[in-house]
Amino acid sequence: MISEKHRTRNQTITLRVTPSERELFLRGAEKRNMTLTDFLVTFADDSNIVNLHNWSNGSFSGMKWENVTTMAWVCRIALILTFFLSKPIRAYQLGEVYARNMGVPIKAFRAALILLSSVLSACVTAFAGPISFVGIALPHLMKALFKTAEPLLLIPASFLGGGIFCLACDLIARTAFAPTEVSISSVTAVFGAPVVIYMMVRRKAGRE
Repeated sequence: MISEKHRTRNQTITLRVTPSERELFLRGAEKRNMTLTDFLVTFADDSNIVNLHNWSNGSFSGMKWENVTTMAWVCRIALILTFFLSKPIRAYQLGEVYARNMGVPIKAFRAALILLSSVLSACVTAFAGPISFVGIALPHLMKALFKTAEPLLLIPASFLGGGIFCLACDLIARTAFAPTEVSISSVTAVFGAPVVIYMMVRRKAGRE
């Protein structure tokens, strides 16, 4: 159960959101997005429907150099801003109380992280579609590879490792069943899902 407190001038109002209510809200948002997508597909051209199908499965086939330039600028700016947050991230890794005692503004820090993550995710998804398991699995793989959680090393490693991983999966998607091309998300799921499952099992074993 999630408890949220909103302070007014004379009293404190506590709002409690149960897991079932949260799930109901998420399902409602999902249905709304599906309805909007169906509405757009109904009045779209055949070529746009094909592009939408490829995009929804995750694909680099529709990328142009103009798109690459746009993504490069967005990633460059986001990478620079993320480096400025490396010290607060390091402090936050040791706990929220420790970060607050070190002078990290928790609310502003969280807002900045969410904003940067949203911008990067939106940029990639807009051009290449939803590609699963990359954002979850790759940082943990880089952490295991370099045996460190230092943000100054892990952030660029995740950027470069994610790009190399996606290019390798795209190559496999294009050549494994040639001339038939499978979606890149299918390939990333094959390699990324075991990593996520291993993380969940290890975390559960650690709690026990």
